Amino acid sequence: MNCSSGHIIETERLILRAWRDADVDPFYAMSNDSAVMKYLGPFRSIEETRASVEQLQHDQLANGYCFWVIERRADKAMIGFCGLNPGPEDTPLEGRTEIGWRLAHHAWGQGYGREAAQASLNWGFANLADQTIWAITVPANTRSWRLMERLGMVRQPDLDFDHPNVPVGNPLKRHITYCIGKPPV
Repeated sequence: MNCSSGHIIETERLILRAWRDADVDPFYAMSNDSAVMKYLGPFRSIEETRASVEQLQHDQLANGYCFWVIERRADKAMIGFCGLNPGPEDTPLEGRTEIGWRLAHHAWGQGYGREAAQASLNWGFANLADQTIWAITVPANTRSWRLMERLGMVRQPDLDFDHPNVPVGNPLKRHITYCIGKPPV
C-alpha cells in the first residue's frame, strides 16, 4: 500500500492515513493531556501543534510515509498516530527508519497501539529497503518499551543515549533503543 498516492493502511479496527488540517484540534487536545505527555515532554501550543501537523504532511509528501493518523474505523475518531519516519538527527537512529506512536489516553489498553504498530512495521518492510526498523523511548515509559517487546523488537543497550533535544537535567533526557529485523520471506 502506498500512502503517498492517497491509499490508506487498514486493519481490522483502524485506518492509518495521512494528516488533514482537521486533525490539528484533536492532536492539540492529545498533546496537552498530562497522561499522554508524561514521558514525551512539554505541552504544545496550538501553533506548535499546527506546525507539527504541517511537518508530518511534508514528511508524507517527501518520503511517502510519516507518523500517520490513527483513525478508529467504528466512529472515524482520531485516536493518535503511528507510523514511520526518518530517525532524529544527532541520535543513533539518524539515517535509519524509526517507528513511533502516541495514543489518546482514552484509547489505551485496547490493543490499538499494537495493531497500528504491527501494520506500520508490515508496511515498512514491504515498501522500504530497510532491513531493520528502530524505536526509542525513555526508560520510565514501560508501556512503550513493553509494546516494543511484544512486537518482537529487541533492546540495543549499546545504542542508549541522551537525547540532544531534551535539556540537561531533564528526567526525559536518557533514551533507550530497540530494533526489529525484517522477517524472513
